[in-house]
Amino acid sequence: MLRTALRNVLAHKARLLMTVLAVMLGVAFVSGTLVFTNTISDAYQKSSEKGFDGVDVAISPDDSDDDSANPGEPPRLSQQVLDKAVKVPGAASAYGVVYGFTAVSDRDGDLLGSGFSNVGGNYYPGADGKDPRYTMTKGRAPKSAGEIALDYKSADSGDYKVGDTVRLSVDGPVRNEKIVGIFDTDDGNVAAGGSLALFDTPTAQKLFAKPGQFDGINVKAAPGTSQDALKSAIDKVLPAQAKAKTGQKLADDQAEAIKQGMSSMQTAMLVFAGIALFVGIFIIVNTFTMLVAQRTRELALMRAVGATRRQVTRSVLIEATVVGAVAAVVGLAAGVGIGAGLRSLLNATGAIVPDGPLIVAPTTVLVSLLVGVVVTVVSAWLPGRRAAKIPPVAAMNSVHATPTTRGLVVRNTIGALLAAGGAAAVIAGAGMGSDGKAPMAFGAAVLVIGVFVLTPLLSRPLIAAATPLLRIFGMPGKLARQNAVRNPRRTAATASALMVGLTLITGMTVIAQSLQEGINKMASDGLRTDFVVSMGGANGSRPLSPEVSQTLAKLPEVTAVSPQRPSPARVGGDNGVLTGVDPKAIKDLVNVDFTQGSFAGLGGTKVVIDDKTADEHHWKLGSTIPVTYEDGNSGKLTVGGVYEGNQMIQGVMVDSATLTPRMSTVTDTQVMLKIKGGATDANKELLKKKLGENPAIKVQTKQDISDEIAQAFTLMLNMLYGLLAMAVIVAVLGVVNTLAMSVFERSKEIGMLRAIGLDQRGIKRMVRLESLVISLFGGVLGLGLGVFFGWAAGELVATELPTYELVLSWDRLGLFLLMAAFVGVIAALWPARRASKLNMLSAIKAE
Repeated sequence: MLRTALRNVLAHKARLLMTVLAVMLGVAFVSGTLVFTNTISDAYQKSSEKGFDGVDVAISPDDSDDDSANPGEPPRLSQQVLDKAVKVPGAASAYGVVYGFTAVSDRDGDLLGSGFSNVGGNYYPGADGKDPRYTMTKGRAPKSAGEIALDYKSADSGDYKVGDTVRLSVDGPVRNEKIVGIFDTDDGNVAAGGSLALFDTPTAQKLFAKPGQFDGINVKAAPGTSQDALKSAIDKVLPAQAKAKTGQKLADDQAEAIKQGMSSMQTAMLVFAGIALFVGIFIIVNTFTMLVAQRTRELALMRAVGATRRQVTRSVLIEATVVGAVAAVVGLAAGVGIGAGLRSLLNATGAIVPDGPLIVAPTTVLVSLLVGVVVTVVSAWLPGRRAAKIPPVAAMNSVHATPTTRGLVVRNTIGALLAAGGAAAVIAGAGMGSDGKAPMAFGAAVLVIGVFVLTPLLSRPLIAAATPLLRIFGMPGKLARQNAVRNPRRTAATASALMVGLTLITGMTVIAQSLQEGINKMASDGLRTDFVVSMGGANGSRPLSPEVSQTLAKLPEVTAVSPQRPSPARVGGDNGVLTGVDPKAIKDLVNVDFTQGSFAGLGGTKVVIDDKTADEHHWKLGSTIPVTYEDGNSGKLTVGGVYEGNQMIQGVMVDSATLTPRMSTVTDTQVMLKIKGGATDANKELLKKKLGENPAIKVQTKQDISDEIAQAFTLMLNMLYGLLAMAVIVAVLGVVNTLAMSVFERSKEIGMLRAIGLDQRGIKRMVRLESLVISLFGGVLGLGLGVFFGWAAGELVATELPTYELVLSWDRLGLFLLMAAFVGVIAALWPARRASKLNMLSAIKAE
């Protein structure tokens, strides 16, 4: 039986190749994902560890017990802490660390770096005049205000050299600084494509903290002193607001953080690898079902000469094991190439990855081999078991070929129950808000399985609907329709592979487009402003200097301007935020409806609050609210209005003239304004010019804000389209495989058709139309399920985004259907050519 199984594998090389390809693609995706994420994780981890080489103990502020005493001032370390640390027994040296956002401009005025991380820091020279964190490759370290050093990657990108003047911004206003040095660093943010500018320590403290204050202190141990011993000694002299960690602990924490960050990417990619494998399972099951069907008489003869059912099943499984092993090995090799390619692609996009070897872990090899073999064997088990149960005499007479009515009834009943139950679970999950994710995911899986089970039943009416179109092609069209419904199970398995891919693509497209519409509506409903000015960067809201709003307010073209000036405070006994605004201008810049009072009640110590905050604290018009400001002073505020908050506008608004004197550092998050002529490109360029062509400042319209919010979703959608292309490729292979085997199976019939007058062109057209019908059948099912899942998932999104509304892009859905048709046409090229080339006399004699 072993020799027979191996002979069968080698006897049908084309079949072997198609099956190997189907499995190989899934395995390659899995192994490529593991290689890529392991390689990136290892590179960042080693780069991070290298960055902590000069740090034996790191001291940082401890804000875990931060209370209301000074809610707005971030904790920092004083010069006294640094002086004590360097005198601790076992300490060789110590230096202070200061850092903050710094946007550096290239020669064209654009932001240097990818926006991933734009940071400024301090150069802290030790006794030897050097900072162990940075190696000056050109020039010298900055020594006074007006001087900076720039990392070599940013200097390269901006075409800067020592002696050049560079424009940069820390909190809004443009600064012109002289580059006195270019340095090398192991900083992971720079390795990932960010920029790093260094100032002398007093300047950095003035920009990012306060004179004499640090964000952290790093201590180097003397020879013979362990990190733990040094930490113990430092712990004894630290104030209550500071804590110490060993360099090894920091490296371990960083490694764990990198691992956690990569795990989400790895999980997402593995999900799509699983989808490719799931689609591949349809192909493998289909392939082995047809292989077994074509060898029915051969297996029957083996049974007649003494082979048992178990031996027949075992021979099929051995064949599957060989195929799976070959596919797994080839897939692993391809996956290593995919992992290397993805890293190169990542570097090409500007997200530079630290240098490091390609990591092919033993677990990657083991998982790849197991996936390839197990998936193939499991897929082949059912056809093998079914073949072994056929009585030898029945097999020789082919009376087993037609499924029994009872079998079809049972299958359709099970499929209907699964589909109905899955649809009910999805609908129930859609109505449960944020708690409906698990029921919806479970229901979606059950529904897809139910539809797959029902697909043979659905194939007849849906393919019959194409009859009028197929009549145009005459006899080849009629034969194509009959061939497509002749074996509903085979047609179902082939169409289901394409259905899964299109379901996911359609569902994600519906969600993404509906989300974009909801975000656009959110911005248009919440804002009346023409432009919003804020700091750039990729890490959320940055502090904006109040000089920006002052500059804008002086422009004659600007008709209304108001900053959003947040200040941490204790409001009504809870930690919260007060937002300072211009009470005269704000009513023209935001669009909110009041349930009590109006913006006329805003001014002095009178505030307006959103309805959710008011309901939570049981405040209403005229309520008095105790407040502790950022500077520690207490007071009372009066509710002058309650408005309906939205995603753009919410919280407690207070007159900025009242709030500003109570802030320790006055900064804004953004400035809203209206300008003569409205939100035009010319006005945008005017504002940029008046703000000094600042690389750190963004001037955005409402549409720009919507596009920026949606950008992350669009990027994710494009990535998912790319990943799902793998499933579509596997589905194409499935259609090719099915048609090729179908041609082989119908060789005698094709020979007869040729003999009675159907020419080669007619044969090709028949096979192509059959492929087209099957692909469109899968496409229609995929579109229907995708729209349903998109609607259901959108109901969950709507609980977080009230402006969300379902959008069906008919042109995009039509494009997907055309894509399914294209898949059918492409998949039929080789089988159609093969069918047309059959020798009619040889085909007629074929068994």
